[in-house]
Amino acid sequence: MNRLSTSWGAYDLTRFPEDPRDQLRAWSAADAYLLRQLAGEQDAAPDGFPATVDLSGTVAVLGDRWGALTTALAGQARVPVQITDSFLAQQATRANLARAGHAPDAARLSTTRDAPPARVDVLLVRVPKSLALLEDQLHRLAPALHEGTAVIGTGMVTEIHTSTLELFERIIGPTRTSLARQKARLIFSAPDPARAPGTSPWPNRYVLPADSGAGAGLTVVNHAGIFCADRLDIGTRFFLKHLPRARGGAHVVDLGCGNGVLGTAASAADPDATVTFIDESFQAVASAEATFRANAADHAKAHFVAGDALSAVPPGTVDVVLNNPPFHSHQATTGETAHRMFTGARAALRPGGELWVIGNRHLGYHVKLRKLFGNADVVASDPKFVLLRAVKGGR
Repeated sequence: MNRLSTSWGAYDLTRFPEDPRDQLRAWSAADAYLLRQLAGEQDAAPDGFPATVDLSGTVAVLGDRWGALTTALAGQARVPVQITDSFLAQQATRANLARAGHAPDAARLSTTRDAPPARVDVLLVRVPKSLALLEDQLHRLAPALHEGTAVIGTGMVTEIHTSTLELFERIIGPTRTSLARQKARLIFSAPDPARAPGTSPWPNRYVLPADSGAGAGLTVVNHAGIFCADRLDIGTRFFLKHLPRARGGAHVVDLGCGNGVLGTAASAADPDATVTFIDESFQAVASAEATFRANAADHAKAHFVAGDALSAVPPGTVDVVLNNPPFHSHQATTGETAHRMFTGARAALRPGGELWVIGNRHLGYHVKLRKLFGNADVVASDPKFVLLRAVKGGR
C-alpha cells in the first residue's frame, strides 16, 4: 500500500490483487501532476487554454490504471465516470474507493465496451500504452464532447509521443502539452465542434495463413488494444503448430486469451469441447468472442470471462489450460501475473489435467512450473520460445 497526498486529502492506494510484498505503486507522477492541476495548485495550461477546470458537470476518466484519479475525484466531482479496459484496475478502484470512505455509488465504473456518457464536460485521459486503444476510445468519446469540454491527458514523458499528440489533434481539436515535471506531462486539447474526426478503424480482421498450424484459415477479429492486433504474434504462431491433441469433449481454458485464437483453434479441432476464454482486458474478451463466433461450429460451446486469472473457475473442472502469459504490467516488467496464472491453473485442473505454457526462453517458466506441479516437460522449442507442459498429479 502506498499513499498519494493531494490538497483534497491523502489516499492509501493499492493495486489488485493486493499483495503486501508488491513494491509497485498504484499511482504515478502523471496522476499526481493532473490532480494538482485540477485542484488549482498550479497552472500548467499553455496559453489559450483555461487554467481552472469546473468539476461540477460530467467528469469522465479514461484509462485510470489503478483508480487513483477516480478515488481522488470521487469527493470533488459529482459522480466521476471511470472508463477502463482492465478488470484488475476496476477491482482496484472499488477497493481504493472503499478504503477512502466513499460510498459504492460515489463513482460510476464502466468499461471500454460500455456506451460512454451522452455528454462529457471534463474528459481526463491517462495515456495508455496502446496507441490503438487511445484512438478507438477518443473516437467513441468525441460525440459526447462539446465546445466547453475540458480535455486533459496525462502520462510520463516516455509515454507521450508525437503520434499521441497527433491523435488528440485529429480527433478532438487543437492540442498542446505542458512543461515536464517529475518526468510527467499534461496534454491540453480543445474540442472543435466543426471537426469531422471520422470513425474508429477498429475492430480489424485478417485470415491466418496456411503455415499457422492448427489456426490455418481461421478469421481473427481484433478490437483496439490487443497485442499484435494487425498480425499473429510469433509466440502464438509457434504454439499453434504444437497445440495439444483433442481429448473429446474436454473443458479447455484459453487463459490470457487475447484475440482468442488458441481457444478457437482448440474448438475447431474438437467441436465437442467446451472452451472458456479468460482475460483481464475487456477488449480482449470481446475480441475472443468475435473470433470464436466467426469460426466456430454451430454446436460449439464457449464461455467468455473478464476476470483475474482463473479465480472465477471452480477447482478441479478443467482438462487443459492454454497459456501465453504476459510479463508486463503497463510499463513495469513483472513475473507476478504468470505466477498467479500458473497457481490458478493448478487449482482449476482435474487430476491428470495439463497446463501448456509458451514463453520466451529467458523467462525460465520451467522453474516455476516444477515447483508448483513437480514436473514440466519441453514440448517444443526454438531459439526464442519454449513450449512447456505441466501435468497435475493425483487421482
